[in-house]
Amino acid sequence: MRMITSTVAALAVALTAAPVMAQNFNGPYVGVQGGWSDEKVRNPNTDLGVAPIDASRGSAVFGAFVGYDHQVASRVVIGVEGSFNFNTKDTLRSTTSGVMIDPKYSFDVTARAGYLVTPDTLVYVRGGYANERVRTTLTSGTGAASISENRDGWLVGGGVERMIMPHVSARLEYRYTDFSKGHDRYDRHQALAGITYRF
Repeated sequence: MRMITSTVAALAVALTAAPVMAQNFNGPYVGVQGGWSDEKVRNPNTDLGVAPIDASRGSAVFGAFVGYDHQVASRVVIGVEGSFNFNTKDTLRSTTSGVMIDPKYSFDVTARAGYLVTPDTLVYVRGGYANERVRTTLTSGTGAASISENRDGWLVGGGVERMIMPHVSARLEYRYTDFSKGHDRYDRHQALAGITYRF
């Protein structure tokens, strides 16, 4: 009996003294990101009517984000995130009509869910709402008309994030966003790299 009691006591001490796995992906965070964005449009519906354009344009994209993660199980993380981004030299121009579409900036609010392949490496997917501010210009023989409007859309994506030092992680991510209205086409593909500070 004494041996059993001693064994149980020793096991209890060992378990309580064992280090708890660090929850690196738990709590609030902020970060910056940059990468490449490719926008494609075909006859988008605008507040000026249908814009006769079929074009695509790639450009650099920069932005910032803020979010919150919660580790709900030993290897499962869920969270929410909001980001704000802007492109450079991203105006789409028609080669056959006087139409220009200039994306100004965008923001999104998404949820994400991930799996910890190691305590320091998270593989995740995300999805949610996106919005882009766009200026459309239509030029004809009677002059030019311009209007700025917000396009609502949805976003899906995925990536991998890894801790590179205490409180700091780096991530690579792909995102697809659809801003289409009805039967037109207005979508965006992005490849992004980001640095995150975790509080």
